[in-house]
Amino acid sequence: ALSAKCAACHGASFEKAALGKSAIVKGQSAGAIETSLKGYKAGTLNKAGMGALMKGQVAAMSDADIKALASYVAGIK
Repeated sequence: ALSAKCAACHGASFEKAALGKSAIVKGQSAGAIETSLKGYKAGTLNKAGMGALMKGQVAAMSDADIKALASYVAGIK
C-alpha cells in the first residue's frame, strides 16, 4: 500500500526515472533508499530538483513506514 503512490512516477517495479529526472530507485540498497526518503521528509534533500515534490509524498510517512517501504523496494528483483 505504501508503494502505490510511488508507482505513478517511479513505475510499478521502481524501474523508471521519475518525471525523467530522478535516479532509478530499483537496485538501490534499503539503507540508501531510507536515507533519501528521510532527507526528503526533513526537507534537507533536493536531488534533481525533486525535494519539494518528494517532501509532500513522504510527509505523512512514519519512520517505520519509510523503513518498510525501503526494505520492500530494495527487495524487488
